[in-house]
Amino acid sequence: MKQNPTHDEKRPMHIAMLSVHTCPLAMLGGKKTGGMNVYVRDLSRELARRGICIDVFTRSQDPYVATISHSLGYDARVIHIKAGPEEPIPVAEITPYLEDFAAEVVRFAASEGKQYDLIHSHYWLSGLVAGMLKESWGGTPIVHMFHTLGRMKNRVALSEREMAPSDRIEGEEAVIRLADRIIVATPAEQAQLHWLYGNRSGKEVIVPPGVDLERFHPIPPDSAKAHVGIPARDRNILFVGRIEPLKGVDTLLQAMALIQERYPAAAENVDVTIIGGDPWSNDPDLEMARLQAMREQLGIRDIVTFIGARDQNELPFYYAAAEIVVMPSHYESFGMVALEAMASGTPVVASEVGGLAFLVRDGENGFHVPSRDPEALAERIYELLTNEGCRKHLGRTARDHARRYAWERIADQMLEVYGKLLLPASPAAFQRLKENPL
Repeated sequence: MKQNPTHDEKRPMHIAMLSVHTCPLAMLGGKKTGGMNVYVRDLSRELARRGICIDVFTRSQDPYVATISHSLGYDARVIHIKAGPEEPIPVAEITPYLEDFAAEVVRFAASEGKQYDLIHSHYWLSGLVAGMLKESWGGTPIVHMFHTLGRMKNRVALSEREMAPSDRIEGEEAVIRLADRIIVATPAEQAQLHWLYGNRSGKEVIVPPGVDLERFHPIPPDSAKAHVGIPARDRNILFVGRIEPLKGVDTLLQAMALIQERYPAAAENVDVTIIGGDPWSNDPDLEMARLQAMREQLGIRDIVTFIGARDQNELPFYYAAAEIVVMPSHYESFGMVALEAMASGTPVVASEVGGLAFLVRDGENGFHVPSRDPEALAERIYELLTNEGCRKHLGRTARDHARRYAWERIADQMLEVYGKLLLPASPAAFQRLKENPL
């Protein structure tokens, strides 16, 4: 079926948002749920608030979940597409179902008589689907964001199981060719596309992710600790993210063992909370099992607690209850967790990698440490545990810095990207949409 998008000035813009492998409504901290879920959800919600009609298409992973959800607002729907088994499957096993996914999206759009002005795809799997839809719909333009890059992942991998498969690399190369615009979070990601993929197309536009300042804001620490069940006199160190080698949780555990050994007084009444994964599974994944065993071997069971995935409505309380948020990642294209913590007024200690090197400003709104360096991480954590004045100063500065990333500002930048791509066809309609959001 051919779709020929019209740009009727009397109707709102329609965008097909693609998040094939993970649903923006999923609980955070699961195997494949994290910053990208938050990004798709919050960008879609903000664009819909401005009167743009957003349909987020994602693969159905549960036959009992409604096909269409209106959880993101009146003009932002999440549509669960049947493609392959309706259950969670590894990302590596989704590729055979991409053609089915694209065909179902085309069928859904036809059933509603829906014409999309633009496709915005996320992650390489969605980018390949976007290419199929562009062909079916007669050339609908594609804006794509990778979120992470396979070749960067391979550069920091320590074992074969951490490596991105060859079909991902080939898929990313194909998406680079077929996309009309590529959104990158930082200049570092733009440079990675240049020197790792040989991309010199000029398609990249730097637009960082945003943060929901209404959700993430300072909360009185005692109230936050009471809400999440942390004793008021305890000091909390927090990690939030997927439980996988790339996130460097082992470096945090090693750093805490060093603190306990060298600074036992500073380690008193300190709790380390690890949000992510499923620590109670009868069949835990390899990384969770490895980290739990490491906790025992290092003798830090009493201070480190794995509490599993948490609903994002609870995260503001965990950030506010923490003295420090630690991101010891080996690779982050941006670092949404760091931005949420900063918006909550909590200082961040982060590896100086990828987007974290841009977002966190060493000594100004947080601290940088080298990746895979438990000694350096231990010293920075110790400094913040024992220097309340420094901790409060960094927290205030972090909050001020996070305001620059309010979703309202980021959505303005994204609309500029959309506008320049669609401007030749309908300048008046798009300008009116920008100036008079509904």
